[in-house]
Amino acid sequence: MSDFAAQRAEDDFDRARVRQTLARMQAFLNPGSRELLALDDVREILKPAGEVYRGMKAVPLSLIVGSEGRYRDFDRTFMPKANHLRPRWVRVDVAHLRDVVLPPIQLYEVGGAYFVRDGNHRVSVARLKGVEVIDAEVVSLASEVRLRPDMTLDELRREVVGWEKRNFYDKTRFGELTGDRSLDFTGPGQYDLVLEHILVHKYYINQGTSGEISFDEALRSWYGEVYRPIARICDEARILARFPGRTTSDLYVYIVRHWDSLKRKFGLSYPVEAAVRDYSERYGRGLGDRFIAFVRAALRLDRNSPPDGNPGLDAAAGTKEAAGERSGTGAVPPEKNA
Repeated sequence: MSDFAAQRAEDDFDRARVRQTLARMQAFLNPGSRELLALDDVREILKPAGEVYRGMKAVPLSLIVGSEGRYRDFDRTFMPKANHLRPRWVRVDVAHLRDVVLPPIQLYEVGGAYFVRDGNHRVSVARLKGVEVIDAEVVSLASEVRLRPDMTLDELRREVVGWEKRNFYDKTRFGELTGDRSLDFTGPGQYDLVLEHILVHKYYINQGTSGEISFDEALRSWYGEVYRPIARICDEARILARFPGRTTSDLYVYIVRHWDSLKRKFGLSYPVEAAVRDYSERYGRGLGDRFIAFVRAALRLDRNSPPDGNPGLDAAAGTKEAAGERSGTGAVPPEKNA
């Protein structure tokens, strides 16, 4: 390429790289705010129930916040993060400068935000040029939670957990029946698990009675005879300090799963107090570990959320395993390198 358009495109790519570098430096203390969202990560948090083809739309570029497969190659404003992107980026820009009509990009819409399925380089060039809208073929993924354009993955996770809590409290009248408004989790999916615990608790109570107790009675019984005793043991043992960033409700979920595993190994009489101690000793952070974690967090080097207690346990698979069932896992679609 030796014509004016080719040289202009090369210069445009250099400008895009400079813009990305400066933005990265400015966001040094909060690097996550500059990262594109990965569609697979968002799917895992939101678990959309289905998808609907929306056809062609003019989509504001400011609402495109992530990518299906190229989220590591571009920053949050779709500026290129590496020089190996230059050849394809330049070809797209040359087409733009020569007024060549390119096919529409392909997007997924989730909660009002958009993720690139195909056309990452076209979005990048358009963002550098100051284009405000782009033609796209859109498929919507069902979501009850709205995504803000500036939302990080951690903020999305908290938003989903908040929505799940409101839905759980409204559906079960948990606060009204127990007087407890502090059943709080740090990860999504746990309120559904608690509901499952309550229903299994109700099932076992009904095995020993002539009639059937109501859901409200089962909830009160589970809260008073299962949840609160375990929470009280955790509080008295002060083990929450060994799991920074987690809540007593988180520990309840992890410990119930761990306790079930220990009972299968040592017998049904294995005491919950011993299970709490064993879990804390196996997976809790000691004072030295917590100090190191504090220093790393202060330096913004530790960008990952705290582990779910036992990294090898799936906290969302508790009661079904206790009842002798196995729950399946959903297949995650492969990344597309478009």
